[in-house]
Amino acid sequence: MFRVQESGVKAHKYQVGQTVYFTSGPVSRPGASGSYQVLKLLPSDGSDYQYRIKSPAEAFERVAKESQLDRAS
Repeated sequence: MFRVQESGVKAHKYQVGQTVYFTSGPVSRPGASGSYQVLKLLPSDGSDYQYRIKSPAEAFERVAKESQLDRAS
């Protein structure tokens, strides 16, 4: 018999391919905030889901916490 899992488990808020606005934290360089594309969904760090994101203006990828991201307008 197939059981439906309880929906109490929180899912990622953003999906691969989605454009999000990243707000850098106090450790990141100030110019890091801006629009990014979600490349990969990562597991929770214990309190927040994480994402691998990439800006077209940068040559490298970043890892960001869900609390640092907002939907791009």
